Amino acid sequence: MDSSLYKKSTTSRGLAYNYYFSKPAAGKPTVLFLHGFPSTSYDWRYQVAFFQSRNYGIIVPDLLGYGGTDKPSNPALYAMTLIAKDVIDVLDAESISDRVIAIGHDWGSMVASRLANLYTDRFIAFAFFAISYIAPNPLLPYDTLKEHVKKAFGREVFGYWEFFSDDDAVALCEKNFDSFFSLLFAKDSSLWVPNMSETGATRAWIEGNKHTDIASYLSEEEIKNHKHALLSNGLAGPLTWYKVLTSTVDLEDSKTIPQEKYVVSKPTFFGACKQDLVAMAPVGQTTMEQFCSSAVIKEYDAAHWVILEAKDQVNSDLAAWVEQVSK
Repeated sequence: MDSSLYKKSTTSRGLAYNYYFSKPAAGKPTVLFLHGFPSTSYDWRYQVAFFQSRNYGIIVPDLLGYGGTDKPSNPALYAMTLIAKDVIDVLDAESISDRVIAIGHDWGSMVASRLANLYTDRFIAFAFFAISYIAPNPLLPYDTLKEHVKKAFGREVFGYWEFFSDDDAVALCEKNFDSFFSLLFAKDSSLWVPNMSETGATRAWIEGNKHTDIASYLSEEEIKNHKHALLSNGLAGPLTWYKVLTSTVDLEDSKTIPQEKYVVSKPTFFGACKQDLVAMAPVGQTTMEQFCSSAVIKEYDAAHWVILEAKDQVNSDLAAWVEQVSK
């Protein structure tokens, strides 16, 4: 990604955002890419190159806590409705008022969901990868949600949330960063069940400084770039996102969203990952069918990092869908 195309803007709540921006050609919409954890705007490099070469507008922020964007320590500042408003402020800074398609991966799907809830008139359509659209949750505290999930699947699924929320997680993950990184980008995606899903398992992996082979879709140069982007800015900001879920921040934030805004009527796309054993495809598909009235669902024989692992197919599918919804 061309470093000269990165810009800075200060949002209405006084936070500086770093973002990549390329103007659209006449008649073309702008594609907004929203990354997840542990990532930066660099995650979308293959999609940026693909869509920019086809004259679409491109805007890719480093989300709050990441890259060149501010990194506050207070979890309350990471509430999803606030981050959604930050993204709108970035669009406003570039005078992009309509004809935007929001595309999220992982946590970026959560941000795209809140944009769909609160600012749907600003967008043509919404796409989600690995993690589907997520409706607001004003009722279930984390402990209750955890038990519901365990009963539904016969095992824990989100045990790593607790470790990532612990006060010592930042120091441990930075100290044993290669262990942390190899688990998140493991070649063997089945390692996520015993080493991320169960409470305490991710702590044990990183405290034990365990390692595994990194997936082949990342080159040595890309691994180096990822590590530099994360370590040079620290993991305190990225890990704060998990405190939003394990505290009451997201619960209270969800209560501010009217229930009539939960259903998304604009066109949506879900890239379901059949080999993702945490963000499981059938769950996302059910959610899309329940809340998104005009959903296109594509399955990929890939794990969580589908935008990297299956980049060519993702780009092809997205291009066809984007062209259709932007006519």
